[in-house]
Amino acid sequence: MIREVSFPRPQFRACRRGRGGGIQEIIRISLSATLDFQRFQRLRGVFRSSFLPGSSPKQSWRPPGRRARRSPRPPFRLSGGSRPQMRACNPELPTAVNITWSSINFKTILQWQPKPSGYLYTVEIHGQTTDTKKKCILAAETECDVTDVLRNVKETYTAHVLSVTSSGTDNFEEPPFAVSEKFTPYSRTVLGKPEIQNYMQKGSKLNVVFQDPLTPYTFPNGSFQSVRDIFQDDLEYKLYYWKDQSSGKKAATTKSHKFEVSVDSTKNYCFYIQGVIPSRSENHVGQESMVLCTSVGRTILDEYGAEVFIIAAVIAIAIITLAIVLSVILCKRKKAKAAREKEPLNGV
Repeated sequence: MIREVSFPRPQFRACRRGRGGGIQEIIRISLSATLDFQRFQRLRGVFRSSFLPGSSPKQSWRPPGRRARRSPRPPFRLSGGSRPQMRACNPELPTAVNITWSSINFKTILQWQPKPSGYLYTVEIHGQTTDTKKKCILAAETECDVTDVLRNVKETYTAHVLSVTSSGTDNFEEPPFAVSEKFTPYSRTVLGKPEIQNYMQKGSKLNVVFQDPLTPYTFPNGSFQSVRDIFQDDLEYKLYYWKDQSSGKKAATTKSHKFEVSVDSTKNYCFYIQGVIPSRSENHVGQESMVLCTSVGRTILDEYGAEVFIIAAVIAIAIITLAIVLSVILCKRKKAKAAREKEPLNGV
């Protein structure tokens, strides 16, 4: 009688998902099946002569009172589809935590924790429709510049941060890894500060000319693309302006590179510019430019403020007081000297 023995099915640790892992799993499973078959052949060869149909096992002499040896177990047969257990990754290496994306004007940095000790990191970028790309291979740092592999800015990506030994991994073991949240550069990158090139207040008009922030990506001729080249009609700018030394703000919007707004010709104005993407549900406002102010009809008090005027007045009063004190002292000394010169003459 042939006894059927079932080996437990393989238990894989979920250490790798994504492109490239399937071939290695097939190789491991094939090798495992080959080893199972060889074991079965060895077992069948040992018992084949004793358990062929119509044959009887050999009887050996034993002393009286001795119990007979237990008959050999029937040969083993592998049940279909069963394979031995195998481990698909190294469970001893820690995995990355707190994986975050940081992106300004499409320059994107991936960051995580902790600092590695006794192992290294490798980053894999997985796109929904693009091939997997590796960055920062065998790196000891906890950040990686992945800008150049995110050129398809409307694609959605995930990052796998692999924990590997300094010698890398062999062909039959997948390293443990951590997976980041999904990231789409087009909807997540932060708009940087616009650069104000020129401004002028002439009469009742305030004119401001500015430049779009540049991205790390280039055209075929080598010139850098601006955020407007990528966002196009989705991008607009807002000018916030207010009377100098006042808190009430006004706003104007444009999709060009300049503003022209009406102002009070007798007042000075301060302003800044900010990029906006109205189509975004979140993170739709960019960074603010530097604040600048006009200087039409500004007095010294407007230019430097009341504090400077007060300091100058105190210094002037101190100087006048010192001059008066010195004059009094000098006058008294002269009178005293004249009195001493007259005393000898009176004695003669």
